[in-house]
Amino acid sequence: MNINNPLSHRNKEPERSVLYIVGTPIGNLDDISIRAINILKNVSLIACEDTRKTGRLLKHLDISNKLISFNEYNSLRKLDFLIKMLEEGKSLAVVSDAGMPLISDPGESIVNKAKKNNFDVICIPGPCAAITALVSSGIDATKFTFYGFLPKKSLDRELMLKEIYENNKTSIVYESPKRIKKLLNDLKNLCGEERKLVLLKELTKRYEKHFGDNIKKVLEKMEFSDPKGEYTLIISGTQKHRNGDFISNKNLIIDLKELIKAGLSNSSAANYLANKSGVPKNEIYKLSIKNNLE
Repeated sequence: MNINNPLSHRNKEPERSVLYIVGTPIGNLDDISIRAINILKNVSLIACEDTRKTGRLLKHLDISNKLISFNEYNSLRKLDFLIKMLEEGKSLAVVSDAGMPLISDPGESIVNKAKKNNFDVICIPGPCAAITALVSSGIDATKFTFYGFLPKKSLDRELMLKEIYENNKTSIVYESPKRIKKLLNDLKNLCGEERKLVLLKELTKRYEKHFGDNIKKVLEKMEFSDPKGEYTLIISGTQKHRNGDFISNKNLIIDLKELIKAGLSNSSAANYLANKSGVPKNEIYKLSIKNNLE
C-alpha cells in the first residue's frame, strides 16, 4: 500500500475550512493511525485539552505544529476564534488528552458551531477506552449503554445507578481512582455481588489489568490502598420478568438446578423458565451449559 496516496473519498487531506476530530492513543503511542499523523502534521492549528500532553505526543511523532488550549474551562471563549479560522480557509484538528474527543471529553461545542456555520466536520477514527474495554471484557457487546463518568451530586448519581441496575443492556462506566471503591460497593449493594462485571485499568499501557468476572471477584482482587490509573467498568445487563421484576443470573441458575434435579432436560428447563420469566430461552439454555448443569 502506498501510504502517500491512501484510498479516500475525500480530496487530499487536510482540506481548507474543514474541522477534523482526531482520535489519539489512550496509552500505547503506536496505536495512532497514519491518517491521524498526516492530519496533525499538516493542519493549520491543533486545538487540544492540554498543550503539554499533546506536545509530548507530537514530539514522539516528530511533528512540529501550532497548538491552542481548548478544554472545558475555556472552550466557549475560544469558539469564535476557531470558527473565524475556518472562515479564513484554515484547517483545524481537535484532540483530547487521550482517545476520541467528545467521548467524556471536550469538543461538542466546536462541532456544533462548525456544523451550524456549514463547515465540514470529519472524524479521524482512533482508540476509545470504552470500546476497547467492552470487546476485551467477554460481556455481551451486541447492545450497550455508555454512561461515562457518573454525576458527583448524590441524587443524580443514585438515579443513574438505578438506571444501570435496571438496564437490560451492557453498561459502560468510567471512574476515577479516588471513587472506584465506593462505586463498586454501591453496585454490590444495588445489583448483588454476582452481577457480571469486568473492571479494566491502564488500557493499552504497560500495567494494563483486568479484574472480574463479577462484582464479588473484583472487590476481592482489587488493591484499594493506593488506587492509580484510569478505570473502565463493563457491567452486564439485567434480566426482567414478565411482571416487571428483575431477575439475576444467579436466581436463574438456582431455578435451573431445581428443574434439572426434578428430571427435566436442560432444554425443557430453559423452555419452562423462558415462558415463566420472559427471558429468552436461548439465553437461559446458554447459562445452563456454561455452568455445566446436568
